[in-house]
Amino acid sequence: MRDKPTWRIPIGILGLLAGLTVYSIVIARYAPGLIGAWPIWLQTLAYVILGVVWLLPLKRFLIWMETGRWG
Repeated sequence: MRDKPTWRIPIGILGLLAGLTVYSIVIARYAPGLIGAWPIWLQTLAYVILGVVWLLPLKRFLIWMETGRWG
């Protein structure tokens, strides 16, 4: 455990919130126009994928927040 608080955690949380906000705005703005005419099952699949894809870089980001290293 850490003895002292680190600046990476609050900055990381703010960065995560900012990144998710930008990602969600981009998806909400552009995805309906691109996939709105697709069959409903394909739209569902696309939105599920878009809803999960932001998790991919999260592991390394959380490691950085805790340790200061990316790996």
